[in-house]
Amino acid sequence: MKRSERHHLKENELATSVARAKETFEEKKREISAGAIVVAAILGAVGGYFFWRSQVDSASRAMLSEALAIADAPVVPPAAAPAPGSPPPSTPPPVPPPGSYQTEQARLEAALGKFVAVANRYPSTISGIAARYQAAATLAALGRNTEAIARYKEVIERAGDGIYGEAARLGLASVEAQAGQYDASITAYKELSAKKEGKIPVDGVLMQLGRTYAMAGRTADALRTFQRIVDEFPQSGYAAAARREIDNAKAPGTN
Repeated sequence: MKRSERHHLKENELATSVARAKETFEEKKREISAGAIVVAAILGAVGGYFFWRSQVDSASRAMLSEALAIADAPVVPPAAAPAPGSPPPSTPPPVPPPGSYQTEQARLEAALGKFVAVANRYPSTISGIAARYQAAATLAALGRNTEAIARYKEVIERAGDGIYGEAARLGLASVEAQAGQYDASITAYKELSAKKEGKIPVDGVLMQLGRTYAMAGRTADALRTFQRIVDEFPQSGYAAAARREIDNAKAPGTN
């Protein structure tokens, strides 16, 4: 084959290769472009979600802070009215500070409304779960045990084994004892005290368990539980209280 023919053939092969490469690039370009659009859409959606989530978290935290501020507001009882026939006071009574409440009952009711509002508006956020827990504790403080039990169970369902879940289990056991449901309360305290990796201090749980046994009239079980605190947690802040409970139970005239 002549040199000129071989050169011409190579030029054709080169042209063909370039043409194929160009076609392949155009095809891949369309695929790459389509893929880039999909990736951009996904990133946009993810970015939008996290932006929305941050906005929700910020709003829920602000709303919870308002509720906690009410729960911590001062209670300033109204000035006592002068006795009949006595002269009026020389100076007017002091003006209560802004945001204060005249009774503990009024403050608890106001805080409860705010906690419930946060829990209902942001049920799945940490702030919403915290607000639901605070609502349960406030209901317990108001003596509304049935409602408090229901709210604590909702926290447990949402929080699982997290810190609020365990705190709610502790609160639930306390309210059950307060409501006279001693068997349920004792079972809950025993389960909490048996957790090896629990977030609630075992000695504190045992103290509540011992007191619940005592409330239920199960003095022997109460004494064993208090003695366990003394033996297993001698450095605990509850050890001295457990000793007092043991001494009181053994005192003459006690059952």
